[in-house]
Amino acid sequence: MSHTKPATLSDVAMLAGVSQSAVSRTFTPGASVAPATRERVLQAAAQLGYRPNAIARTLTTRRSRIIGVVVSYLQNQFYPVVIEKLSQALQRHGYHVLLFVSDGHETGATVDDKLMDVMQYQVDALVLASVTLSSAIAQGCRAAGVPVVLFNRTAPIDGVHCVSSDNYAGGRLAAQTLLQSGCQRIAYIAGLEDASTQFEREQGFMQQMQEAGVKIFARAQGRYSYEAACEAARELCSKDVRPDGIFAANDHMALAVMDTLRSELGLKVPQDVAVVGFDNVPQSAWPAYGLTTIEQDAEGMVNATVDVLIQAIESASKNELFTSRKITQPVRLIRRTTVKG
Repeated sequence: MSHTKPATLSDVAMLAGVSQSAVSRTFTPGASVAPATRERVLQAAAQLGYRPNAIARTLTTRRSRIIGVVVSYLQNQFYPVVIEKLSQALQRHGYHVLLFVSDGHETGATVDDKLMDVMQYQVDALVLASVTLSSAIAQGCRAAGVPVVLFNRTAPIDGVHCVSSDNYAGGRLAAQTLLQSGCQRIAYIAGLEDASTQFEREQGFMQQMQEAGVKIFARAQGRYSYEAACEAARELCSKDVRPDGIFAANDHMALAVMDTLRSELGLKVPQDVAVVGFDNVPQSAWPAYGLTTIEQDAEGMVNATVDVLIQAIESASKNELFTSRKITQPVRLIRRTTVKG
C-alpha cells in the first residue's frame, strides 16, 4: 500500500516560485505579505494539499498563538456569551482559544494545579473568567512571560491585569431601582462570599440602602447557584412577613428566584415580590421572565480584554515592561417587567 508524502513548505515555495519565508509569512496571522504573493502561495498550497504545521511554527517562533481561558460556572448564562465573543475577537487577531472548565468550587492548590496544566500547553497568555489565582502562580506566569488577565474579577496582585464591570455602581443602581418602585422590605441574595464581584455588588447595594435610610430586610446566600438561589427564595419567603423586593447578585440566581416564587410559592412578580438581577443574560429578556437587571457590557469587557492581551503579549515578546491594567466598564439598568413602575 503506497503512502503519499505530505507536501512541505519548501514544496509550496518551489511551485509558487517564492521564498520559503514568503510561504511562512502567508500562513502566519498578521504577517506582511504582498497580495499577489499570497495568492500564488495559496494556489500552490491547495494544489499540493499542503497544511501548515502549527506545532512546528511554535517551535520556530516561540509563540503558540494560543490563549488559555479558564472558566467556571458555565451554568451561569453570562459566561457562554463571553466565551463566544472572546473566541471570535481573538480569532480576528490570529489567536485561538484553549478552554479549560473548572467545576466552580476549586480553590487554593487545586486551582494552582489546573493553571499549571494550562501552562504546559505553551499558551501565550491566560484569561481567568470567574476564577481566582494565587500570588505564587501569578509570579510563575510573570517569570515565564505569560500575561494574565482576570475577567470579571479583581485582585490586588502585581503584574495581573483586571477587566471588570463597575459592580459597586451596579449594586447601588439595583437598590435605587427597588426603592424607587416603592419596595420597603428589600432582601439581598449573595453570590460566592470570596468573589470580588459579590463583595463589590453588595457593598454598593448596602451603601445606597444606608443613604436612603432603609435597613436591609434579610440576606441569604445563593452562591451564584441556581439550586442555592431557589433555597434562598424559599427561606426568605417562608416567614409570616416576606420581602417585597429581592436583589439577586446575578441573573442566574434571579431567574431561579422567579421560578421558585411563581411555580412553588404561588407569588406574583412584581405584584407580590419585585426582582432585580445583574448581568443581562439573553434569557433575562425572554417573555417568560422579562427580568429587570443591571447590564454588564460583555462586548466592551471582551474588547478591553483582547486589547490588553495583545499589548501585553507584544511587550512580553520584546522583554518590555507593560504595567498592569485595571479596567472597569460601566453598567446600566435594563428595565423590564419584574419591578413596578
